[in-house]
Amino acid sequence: MNIAIVGATGNVGRKILEVLEKKGLSIDNLYLIASTKSSGKKISFKGKEYQVSDLESFDFSKVKIAFFSAGGKISEKFAEKAAKNCFVIDNSSYYRMDPQVPLIVPQVNSEDLNNIKKNIIANPNCSTAQLVIALKPLHDLFTIKRVVVSTYQSVSGGGKGPMDELIDQSKMVLNNQKVEPRNFTKQIAFNIIPHIDIFSENGYTKEELKIANETKKILDNKINLTATCVRIPVLVSHAESVNIEFEKTFSLEEVRKALDKFEGCKVIDERADGGYSTPLEAEGKDETFISRIREDKTLKNGMNLWIVSDNLLRGAALNAVEIAETLIKNNFYGK
Repeated sequence: MNIAIVGATGNVGRKILEVLEKKGLSIDNLYLIASTKSSGKKISFKGKEYQVSDLESFDFSKVKIAFFSAGGKISEKFAEKAAKNCFVIDNSSYYRMDPQVPLIVPQVNSEDLNNIKKNIIANPNCSTAQLVIALKPLHDLFTIKRVVVSTYQSVSGGGKGPMDELIDQSKMVLNNQKVEPRNFTKQIAFNIIPHIDIFSENGYTKEELKIANETKKILDNKINLTATCVRIPVLVSHAESVNIEFEKTFSLEEVRKALDKFEGCKVIDERADGGYSTPLEAEGKDETFISRIREDKTLKNGMNLWIVSDNLLRGAALNAVEIAETLIKNNFYGK
């Protein structure tokens, strides 16, 4: 099993390496790939130093699976070339809505891997990934009609630059220095910004439309979903406040039981001080944590949830590696 990681020097690329090491996936040869400026750098994996190769000249016929984690422009330019020789698991948004490319969260819709046509599998938006893994068992039982979600997304969703800027801005504010935003539209330290990605003509941001469109593609096209996406001054982990309307009646006991036994979910809902999960506690954990489970008394068959997950893991690296595991387990079916 030969594996390549494109964008190996970035946040998600390095997190994929951590997940691969933690899971102990059997790898014969590992190739770390990045842009020309990062070529020659060395990265450690399982106690061994690996030299970063230049993407422009890499021969993808040497690998069976290539993780792409270098952004949409790189995926647009190189993914289909690589896919002529291997499976590509793409973390960018470029292929997510391509009807010939399955958009996969393995616990939710692994059967869609039967429909691989381009040898490319897309990884969903980080907010979508944690949302659908909580919605899936509930949709199976009660059929979801509508979802209203407000996200509280950490700065790591934007990459290393925004993470560094949050730290720098926080120091500046505490030292009474003037803040000039670089990666954000406004000051992010000690503030929140209701704006992620570019605005569309209808007033929704691209991030908000991604969640709606991707949830439909992964889970069920009949689900109506509206989202408001907010950037918060937290380094890692995204949180979501979710209001759900079902077609069928439900009980909270059924909901808790269904969520807690579903792979990848963990219910922490004690209805007491501290009896819920926060972004800080979710950081570094594989699970999607669900708290604040309660009925919405203003809506027939309605309820509310609070969902928290490490966006670099569930929303990116972990999900990508689980896609690879599913391909391997099923002997690369669909090829």
